[in-house]
Amino acid sequence: MKEEYFKWHSQYLNRDVEMLVFGHAGYPIVLFPTSKGSFHENRDMGLIGSAHWFIEQGLVQIFCPESNDAQSFYDKGIHPHQRIQNHVAYDKMICYEIVERIRLNTPTAKVAMAGCSFGGYHAANFAFRHPGYVSHMFSMSGAFDIRNFMDGYQHDDIYYNSPLEYLPGLQDQELWNMKIVLGTSNWDICYDANIKLHQVLEGRNIPHWFDVRHEKKHDWPAWKEMFPHYLSTIKFN
Repeated sequence: MKEEYFKWHSQYLNRDVEMLVFGHAGYPIVLFPTSKGSFHENRDMGLIGSAHWFIEQGLVQIFCPESNDAQSFYDKGIHPHQRIQNHVAYDKMICYEIVERIRLNTPTAKVAMAGCSFGGYHAANFAFRHPGYVSHMFSMSGAFDIRNFMDGYQHDDIYYNSPLEYLPGLQDQELWNMKIVLGTSNWDICYDANIKLHQVLEGRNIPHWFDVRHEKKHDWPAWKEMFPHYLSTIKFN
């Protein structure tokens, strides 16, 4: 299985960014790490290994950037305004420095987004904010409310990065074309968060698969079961 390492200076984050890419060809998938995760976390925890068949067959190519959570949502040493601005900069980095460069590898000029836990938030938020760029969104045990990171601070950028808040008002038709999967479990600590997002999508008649597994904990064994299953839903031809 081909593995490549990339490092570059991001103009949006004003710092160096690291990323691993797995596979030699195939449908591009941006796979976010969990909270404050590194660019090699998904490999180290076995999630990439769970998708090895798709990677080795040249069906998918998986891009694993590092997170920016420690500089945004989790940095209690800076004002909430700066926290959300640092996240907006990360969103721009993902969009313009990664997605814009890989989306032309597909006939639709779109990519897939995926992530586990807080990575599921990043996948969903990017997909819903930029539906014209995203064909598939796979969230595994995602959490979608960022208000608890903001200490009561109010700002438009917080609203427009909180899917449960802005989704009810979105009109972009590409949302209805996206293949959306919300993966969770009845034992998942984020089960209620997934129910809420499912209800919002259902209320808008946005097609999605609300996949509730049974007796699975909020942890890597469940996600390693989900991820290859969700990859199998991509139409590669």
